[in-house]
Amino acid sequence: MNRHLLLLTLCQGLFLVNNVTFIAINGLVGLQLAPHGWMATLPIMGYVVGGALATPLVARTQMRWGRGGSFQIGLVVALGSALLAAYAAQTRHFWLLNLATVIAGYYNANGQLYRFAAAELTRPDWHEKAVSLVLAGGLLGAVVGPNMAAWTRTLLPTPFVAAYLTLALVAVVAMGVMALIEFPPAPVVQRHAPQGRLLAEIMRQPVFIVATLGAAIGYGVMNLLMAATPLAMQVCGFEFAATASVLQWHVIGMYAPGFFTGHLIRRFGTLNVMGAGVLLNALCVAIALSGVELQHFMSALILLGVGWNFLFTASTTLALSAYRPEEKDRAQAAINFCVFATMAVTSFSSGALVTTQGWGWLNVGSIPALVLMAVALAWLKWGRADRA
Repeated sequence: MNRHLLLLTLCQGLFLVNNVTFIAINGLVGLQLAPHGWMATLPIMGYVVGGALATPLVARTQMRWGRGGSFQIGLVVALGSALLAAYAAQTRHFWLLNLATVIAGYYNANGQLYRFAAAELTRPDWHEKAVSLVLAGGLLGAVVGPNMAAWTRTLLPTPFVAAYLTLALVAVVAMGVMALIEFPPAPVVQRHAPQGRLLAEIMRQPVFIVATLGAAIGYGVMNLLMAATPLAMQVCGFEFAATASVLQWHVIGMYAPGFFTGHLIRRFGTLNVMGAGVLLNALCVAIALSGVELQHFMSALILLGVGWNFLFTASTTLALSAYRPEEKDRAQAAINFCVFATMAVTSFSSGALVTTQGWGWLNVGSIPALVLMAVALAWLKWGRADRA
């Protein structure tokens, strides 16, 4: 543990304030402005599509300006996109709101690298704990994000405009915190230095495949259900305060385990912790299918959050063994691109499914992905046993 790791944890928390607030309000603002109800979650989809499109650019800025410089550029984009989203909501311009969230995706792509940067701020035997602790910084987003959305919802005449303006202020605060972090200097690439393996060779490794699947499916299932929750709860007659409370406890479930997930990985191994994450996701689906009372939404979303934490943290730790230092930028970009592509599909699907088929069928739709993840974990575990 060191000062720079703690500051990066705070930046992760501020990043999650942005993410959680977007999830809490973008679907509802989209529902108010969209020409058709099934288009309500397009602003959420825009955020992750923008992240996918920005991933190669972020990889290049990381190589050109290092971690600190690239992260600051992301925060500048966060500031501008929040102001643009506020203007779009004020003027009731649906497609401008989508453009703002696509632009904000650049910040999303940067923020997804905080967990990898955490490992570079500590010694090698602390990597999994550093990743876990920085992800635990998302607790700030759990507490501040939903409450901020609820507090600022009617602060100005047009609903949620004040929430977007507050996110601009959050970006400014994050810039100040990020400026205090001293990242290790980027290695100087010599003209004849080893460039590492081709990306195709890295991606063919079973460990890389399973790590990428874990990150993508963990985020995909979580995003499918979380993005639809505000819409589903509104259909079921719940007030926004109840929705904000459910999202708050969901995000607490996502990031509170970060204080001990690293210890679980050290003790039980990455694959076992990933398997526990799949099981918790399955329990979430079972509870969601059993009813639509407040306690069903609450308990299902908490389990969804903890399951995401186990699957995503362990997948990130597993990925660290799949590439060499000189290969990190392209390997991490490939993983994040797969995560964003999966989230883009689930963001759109969540809105379309919940408004046309209902909350129940939305949950059923997540089951094949969980089965695929369980099969992938068994494949890698048995492959390792055969080589032992």
